[in-house]
Amino acid sequence: MPGEPGYWAVLKHADVAHVARNPELFSAERQGVLLENLPPERLEQTRNMILMMDPPRHTEYRKPLAEHFKARVIGEMEDRVRELSRALLESADGDVEFVHDVAGVLPSQVVGGLFGIPAEDWPSIRQWAEQSTSQQDPELVGDFDVTAELTKMAIYAIQFAMARRAQEPKADLTSLILAGEFGGKAMSDLEFGSFFTQLVTAGNDTTKTMLSSGLELLLQHPEQLAALRADPSLIPGAVEEILRVANPIHYFRRTATADTEIRGVPIKAGDKVAMWYTSANRDEDVFADAQRFDIRRNPNPHLSFGLAQHFCLGVHLARLEGRVFLEELLARFPKIEQTGESRRIRSNLNNGLKSLPLRLTR
Repeated sequence: MPGEPGYWAVLKHADVAHVARNPELFSAERQGVLLENLPPERLEQTRNMILMMDPPRHTEYRKPLAEHFKARVIGEMEDRVRELSRALLESADGDVEFVHDVAGVLPSQVVGGLFGIPAEDWPSIRQWAEQSTSQQDPELVGDFDVTAELTKMAIYAIQFAMARRAQEPKADLTSLILAGEFGGKAMSDLEFGSFFTQLVTAGNDTTKTMLSSGLELLLQHPEQLAALRADPSLIPGAVEEILRVANPIHYFRRTATADTEIRGVPIKAGDKVAMWYTSANRDEDVFADAQRFDIRRNPNPHLSFGLAQHFCLGVHLARLEGRVFLEELLARFPKIEQTGESRRIRSNLNNGLKSLPLRLTR
């Protein structure tokens, strides 16, 4: 962040929770959630992203959406998620690059189906989502103009919304959003574009990280992988421990709205404050033997889904995808071997892999 002031790193579980629970003191809206200050025009473009809203506006936009992400509603998707997982794994045999060829495919299919996006457009959605979360890694960005690609994604969403308004409503998230009221009014196509970009990006990248980093952790701890094979009822707990240890997002930022303090340290109005989930998830005051990967850990109050107003909207969907995918993967492949070193994304925001070479044997 050349030329910008530094930031306060909030590392303890209780302090991250304090920042998250007090949006009147620590704002997501004032300067966004990244450590870098956004230029005014870019900040304005993010105003319709729930991630970068504060109450009461955040509440007005999130509440109508939350109804469609409740556990009961998401639970009805299990058969479809299982069908997609089986089809994907049926084609994954022998030597594979797991991150791109397997883990990255399922979430784009699930989210694409959730929105009613035509299947032929799923690869484009996935590509845009991956590029938007890989901006700090030159190898992944390549020759792409990331801003231009994100603009393409937003334009696609706006045109998709316009086309859907002219059609009969369908049983998908797009129709529910377009028929709903947000802040006392219908959502505009421009607002839908921002919503779409955030939900698709978040739903794709974080789940891809959960699946790929999770499998790597299990391969690094063969005794725990063996325990899962012997007792699949341990899988939901394993998903939570994977999320704790391999949290997909390192941090989110807030901006102090007034002079305050954390643990006696003075924080001035306008200061940057970063909630480091990677640290909070390893807080020895909360987690016994915090550095140990333990699929039987209970309780497991990790903060990988955030907290309070910004608790992850797709929490039930992420847990469903993680559980079903692991069930199908372990049932189908009795032998899974890592054939080379994994490689991590170069990013201080995204905590994920960009490659994981494996051999899957039936």
